[in-house]
Amino acid sequence: MNKTAIVVGAGLAGCEAAYQLAKRGIYVTLYEMKPKQYTPAHHHPNFAELVCSNSLRGANLTNAVGLLKEEMRRLGSVIMDAADANAVPAGGALAVDREAFSAAVTKTVREHPLITVKEEEITKIPEGENIIIATGPLTAEPLSQAIRDYFGKDYLSFFDAAAPIVTFESIDMDKAFFASRYNKGTPDYINCPMTKEEYLAFYEALRTAECAELHDFDHQVFEGCMPIEEMAHRGEDTMRYGPLKPVGLVDDRTGAKSYGVVQLRKDNAAGTLYNLVGFQTHLKFPEQKRVFSMIPGLEHAEFVRYGVMHRNTYLNAPTLLNKDFSVKGRETLYFAGQMTGVEGYVESASSGLMAGLSLAAKMLDEPLPDFPAKTALGALGNYISTAEPTNFQPMNINFGIIASLTERIRLKADRYMAISQRSLAIIEKLKAESNLFKGE
Repeated sequence: MNKTAIVVGAGLAGCEAAYQLAKRGIYVTLYEMKPKQYTPAHHHPNFAELVCSNSLRGANLTNAVGLLKEEMRRLGSVIMDAADANAVPAGGALAVDREAFSAAVTKTVREHPLITVKEEEITKIPEGENIIIATGPLTAEPLSQAIRDYFGKDYLSFFDAAAPIVTFESIDMDKAFFASRYNKGTPDYINCPMTKEEYLAFYEALRTAECAELHDFDHQVFEGCMPIEEMAHRGEDTMRYGPLKPVGLVDDRTGAKSYGVVQLRKDNAAGTLYNLVGFQTHLKFPEQKRVFSMIPGLEHAEFVRYGVMHRNTYLNAPTLLNKDFSVKGRETLYFAGQMTGVEGYVESASSGLMAGLSLAAKMLDEPLPDFPAKTALGALGNYISTAEPTNFQPMNINFGIIASLTERIRLKADRYMAISQRSLAIIEKLKAESNLFKGE
């Protein structure tokens, strides 16, 4: 009897998932609503359409996304095959010819003998088993509502208003200090105190910083979530009565009172990442780096994610998904792509690869491939399934969520290269031991 699976959505994640299933002998029905219907961001009939950029970001193994791409290459990613074949010069990054890349993915997927493409919109979660839903951050309203009904209204977000995230090791704790307001509870927040002069300089830089251009579909969704730069536009003291309120926060080392205080909250259980509380923003990424580095203690901060505010349908994944992107309690239903809480083209494709491999293993009665958090793939799966659910926000791959080395390496580039080499050795060992990769 033929083994069959359903994949909904032919973006990067859906195409990767369908391909991983089909190359292992599983018949796949791939549903894609284009060209009969488009999201506000999509305009081309081909699959795996790149919307906002043609860059797949850093290529070097001292860059976390470079490691993620190399892991995917070694596991036979159709997305990486197409990207490498259609690369264009971009310095230290991997950029592609958008149309050629999309055409290559479309050709490979459409011509696979075990993949049947159906150009129709899916408006509800399909019944039965062996299903991967990869409909992206602009999932059409009928299916979006069906997902919300399935999980409950509190488990699906319709826009992404996330503050920047920095690594703990890059925060200057000689200037910052741990404390909770009025010393209530445990001192869980990192506090960056400002003098009046520092605050006014920061206020002026923020007020005059350059914002990113919004897409039409990003407007009208942030009424209840004010960007930090908008607070600055509303008056010199607005931030001091909001997220930079200094009351109840005294540095016990000095006893000094501050004019304003920026607070950072732990973003992962390991305490390697912290987000800037209340710093949702429309600022361009270079402007965020420039202005937020003016905050005392963050002069040399390493930003693993910049603040974003855009239309983005995504699940509260830690409460709903396992690390292989399957649904808790219904392990033959998967979600993949940005709707799972991964951020970025490469991360989306990698989640499709993970979901496809995991579902294939279940359907073929093979052991599930165990990608540990020492790998970039495993770290993403671990993040979306174990992050703090109360403040869960989508995340790019970064070395802050990959398991640290046991030995201490002082130079960051050397440390990151060692992490990458360790990861790739794990990937090669996994391939050698799993029947899913025999004959590749």
